[in-house]
Amino acid sequence: MTDTPSTTVIARDGVHEIEIQRSRFLCSLARVETEEAAAEFVAGVRKEYWDASHNCSAFRLGSGAQRSSDDGEPAGTAGVPMLEVLARRELTDVVAVVTRYFGGTKLGAGGLVRAYGRAVSEAVDAVGTLRRGLFRTLEITAAHAEAGRLEHTLRAAGHRIAEVGYGSSVRLTVHVPESGVDAFRQWLAEQTAGTVTATTGGTVELDLPPGS
Repeated sequence: MTDTPSTTVIARDGVHEIEIQRSRFLCSLARVETEEAAAEFVAGVRKEYWDASHNCSAFRLGSGAQRSSDDGEPAGTAGVPMLEVLARRELTDVVAVVTRYFGGTKLGAGGLVRAYGRAVSEAVDAVGTLRRGLFRTLEITAAHAEAGRLEHTLRAAGHRIAEVGYGSSVRLTVHVPESGVDAFRQWLAEQTAGTVTATTGGTVELDLPPGS
């Protein structure tokens, strides 16, 4: 199966909390696709944790847009290290808000950088990540007598069957990496001695486990 260019996204929204020298750090993560959605999420967290000492934030989008806020912490000690974690993990379409409840002990600039970075990193580990790639939808039509063997062959080769429809013939909908369409057509011709072809459909983004 041919690989395809991909990005990394969080597997789900979530909140993860850590404690450092009696200060509580709650990292809220969410998948977003626009700056407006990121801003709305940050505003929602601020409203929920209105009594917190700080609600620092960072986001990265597939468009290349990214931004961070220290929300009153010393410049560069919160939003920037949060954004650096998202970039280092190669995450996109994600917003992170770290809510801090001050515990009475000052952490210093270096301590704040480590704390905010750790809060985001551990939150990402907690929610997990997925690989997002662009796939082409292909429709394969086969006779009932051939469909069972063809479906087994497709699955054995690791191709992603999205749907199987039964009528006068069998229709198999397959998602193929955008960069591997030509190779898939050649493979299909070899497997069916040229008796089965695939009709090209639209594209779809799929989120898959890393390494899949």
